[in-house]
Amino acid sequence: RGQLPPFHSPPGFLPQLRDKYGPVFTVHLGPRRVVVLWGYEAVKEALEDRADEFSGRGKLAAFEEVVQGFGLLFSSGERWRQLRRFSLAALQDYGPGKRSVEERIQEEAGRLVEEFQKTKGSPFDPTFFLSRSASSVVCSIVFGKHFDYADESFLDLLAKTNQVFVHLSSTWGQLYEMFSWVMRFLPGAHKQIVRDLEDINSFILERIKENQASLDRDNPQDFIDCFLLQMEKEILNPATEFHLRNLVMTAFNLFFVGTETVSSTLRYGLLILLKHPEVEEKMTQEIDRVIGRSRMPAVADRSRMPYTDAVIHEIQRFSDVIPMNLPHTLTQDTHFRGYAIPKGTEVFPVLSSVLQDPSRFRDPESFDPGRFLDEQGHFKANEAFMPFSAGKRICVGQEVARMELFIFLTAVLQSFTLKSPVPPRDIDLAPHGGGFVHGPPCYQLCAVLRGNGSQTKEERPKDRPQGTAGAPPNHTPPAT
Repeated sequence: RGQLPPFHSPPGFLPQLRDKYGPVFTVHLGPRRVVVLWGYEAVKEALEDRADEFSGRGKLAAFEEVVQGFGLLFSSGERWRQLRRFSLAALQDYGPGKRSVEERIQEEAGRLVEEFQKTKGSPFDPTFFLSRSASSVVCSIVFGKHFDYADESFLDLLAKTNQVFVHLSSTWGQLYEMFSWVMRFLPGAHKQIVRDLEDINSFILERIKENQASLDRDNPQDFIDCFLLQMEKEILNPATEFHLRNLVMTAFNLFFVGTETVSSTLRYGLLILLKHPEVEEKMTQEIDRVIGRSRMPAVADRSRMPYTDAVIHEIQRFSDVIPMNLPHTLTQDTHFRGYAIPKGTEVFPVLSSVLQDPSRFRDPESFDPGRFLDEQGHFKANEAFMPFSAGKRICVGQEVARMELFIFLTAVLQSFTLKSPVPPRDIDLAPHGGGFVHGPPCYQLCAVLRGNGSQTKEERPKDRPQGTAGAPPNHTPPAT
């Protein structure tokens, strides 16, 4: 057992407890007793082999005051099962003739390339560009609406979303997580988290009202439309989970997590490529060979691009943006690896300990795409690759996130050579912030337009590999 100090990034402190107590141990977040699972074997056994027992959802104090157990992300039991089943089905098929998730991502990738081009090769911080792109994809899927990049309400929404993650990873945020029962009555930066979350929910509620006013029951356009139709179907069911409160919170879950996790991974990915220009060069060569420069990258290209696939996997493994995972709870009294753990106990299956498990990834602290390639250069999967968690609580948006990472990164490298204002050897890859989320340190890059056939979005033909454009989407929703 150990008392987790608030001024340390948990993944940096917990290995000491693992060395002392083994892969299953207890820590205290203030008065809260939680069980930590460390390493691939323990996490896999809990989340996959004994998925039912570990499928409950724990609480995060900063969200609880606003969420209160509603929505997909922080619900458990029958509510969670119904919302998850619906979310997967609804976002796989909006109906015939609708734009696929892939097409929505390609559209945003084109806008991202245009925004990069406006920098004219001068140094810039890509944070805001990438946040807008990731958020715009989620807005298109959930709200059916693309917000102009200059839209004040959209910019305010992005700023509040980013600020929540900043506060969650701050000392104030970690103290609030441990001592919320006291700190909710005290002033401090933690109070801003709740205010920002309430503002985000107010924005979402306004969008829902717009959808209610324009709803075409024969032609649902987005996730909210689908949910509203399900609410109408179950209006006479007093026990229904399809009501406005769950809709607001589920839309909030999809938007909030789907924006920040993808944009943080993209930011880390570009920084890593600046640090390793030889990796960028190999990716660019593969992009030119497989895709060329006359059309937008498509998901179907990925299977023919093993090196790019390996790089993206390694970016996700190395960046480790949600190191602690979201807390789980036990749904029943359980005996696990020699320990009797009562029902309701909070459990943290630490994803960082899996993605950096030296028994599964040789020299895990180094960036090496080769670990995902075999001797013939073909892509090689690794069962310990769990950036989206695992088991019944695996991120429902993993496929959308994978599509975004592939299309955004390849579209950027298709059009630009990335240059760093500082020598690659001086680039620091150490994560910024601790606790809930890992983000890269602040940096600038230069996006130099490639010559010899590089084309802007307007100049690109609309063609895509056969079988991708216009086909019924076979994908899942944004990360939750």
